[in-house]
Amino acid sequence: MTDKTYNVLFLCTGNSARSILAEALLNRLGEGRFRAFSAGSFPKGDVHPQALSLLNELGFETQDLRSKSWDEFSQPGAPRFDFIFTVCDNAAGETCPAWPGKPMTAHWGIEDPAAVAGPGQREAFEHALHYLSNRISLFLALPHDSIDEMAMERKLKEIGRTEGSTSEAESAE
Repeated sequence: MTDKTYNVLFLCTGNSARSILAEALLNRLGEGRFRAFSAGSFPKGDVHPQALSLLNELGFETQDLRSKSWDEFSQPGAPRFDFIFTVCDNAAGETCPAWPGKPMTAHWGIEDPAAVAGPGQREAFEHALHYLSNRISLFLALPHDSIDEMAMERKLKEIGRTEGSTSEAESAE
């Protein structure tokens, strides 16, 4: 086992809900062994109030969470990523920047809770947090220091097909 800290980037189009939730979750659950970041291809500019409300109620640190462009992470001096996960189907289909170091990537798409209007929105955010928490827990349980690249890639894709996946076609594979 090494003392390596793994950098993980969660990508979404707006970087206001799902990727923000994932960033907060991994930064807590990763216990310093993982550093999570989030970004969007077309960031909204603000974190969704329901995401902040839910995270605050659960005792997460939220003061540093912000909606930002993925371009921020392709600049000199930006962290080098070991893993990049798309959490929305739109971002998965977009042409991403060239990430230095060839990080491992996977699509972990879930429904956008911000797309739900009215009284069901809170529940949609809770579901998104639940699905992301399950995936991140599975990710953290992997033997990162000893698993070979092909096996890791296969496991990351399997995690993306767990409960709540938006990729029904992938789930049937």
